[in-house]
Amino acid sequence: MTVLVANDVPPSIRGHLKRWFVEPRPNVFVGTLNKRTHDNVIRYIQRNAPLSFGFICISSSPNCQGYTIERFGHYGVSGWDAVEFSGIQLVAPPNENN
Repeated sequence: MTVLVANDVPPSIRGHLKRWFVEPRPNVFVGTLNKRTHDNVIRYIQRNAPLSFGFICISSSPNCQGYTIERFGHYGVSGWDAVEFSGIQLVAPPNENN
């Protein structure tokens, strides 16, 4: 299972993503992809997306958590970030001390 959440998806990329995903809400794509197709879709987005485009991808993975978080480009302005702590991926809130 793969969940891809993007900001401001251009129509050309949205159409490409709809080949493999359903879009239950705007800019949220859900589907089941094999590893090769997943990698090809990510590379296509990175090659063809404008510089302002960003997305986060959460995919099933054979690790202890059962999923992997990937973040590409500038996704949002909230400051939340995917981090790895002792081999476990977490989403960290922004540091309020800075």
